[in-house]
Amino acid sequence: MKRVLAAVSTAVVSLLCLFTSAAMGQPLVIKPLAEKKVAELPAGPLLWRIETFSALGQAQAAAGPLSLVAESAGKVWLFTLGPSGESSAGAIKVAEFGPIPRVNAPQYLLRINEASGPPGSATPVHTHPGSEVFFVLAGEQSIRSPHGVMRVKVGQPETGHGADTPMQVSSSGSTDLHSLVMFVVDATKPFSSPAVFP
Repeated sequence: MKRVLAAVSTAVVSLLCLFTSAAMGQPLVIKPLAEKKVAELPAGPLLWRIETFSALGQAQAAAGPLSLVAESAGKVWLFTLGPSGESSAGAIKVAEFGPIPRVNAPQYLLRINEASGPPGSATPVHTHPGSEVFFVLAGEQSIRSPHGVMRVKVGQPETGHGADTPMQVSSSGSTDLHSLVMFVVDATKPFSSPAVFP
């Protein structure tokens, strides 16, 4: 009986190791959900406001010139870039965070990405020509940069380090990652560029 248990135990450990090695080599899946180009940003500190609506039409009706509407995780989301303390009629306010690092550009791209993947999956090291904010819906997301490693847990929004900072984003929790990432970048430059850590 002890031999059988030992054999089963060894098989389970081997399978877990294989699963972990496979997951470690997987890329994080990045999916663009919404984007728009704008000519200018409002003055003052910039914050991202996240709200949900019960219907897509309601979110679209509430969207302003600096808003993006997206569907993810079975919900309708409205993301608005602007000053602190505002809210949209009929919305459930989920979070508001910032200020985000500003970028000066002739034109701006506002974009919402969805990131997902099993524990250990990661992006290549890269940069963006602007700032990003992370909002985790499930799992845990880690952002490695020259400033160290930032861990973002469910419901805890975090602001990135600003334009052209080398980073690698990964799923670092014990369950699959599902997160939303909000960007304000220079629309005249490539959205993402390969990079190396200094």
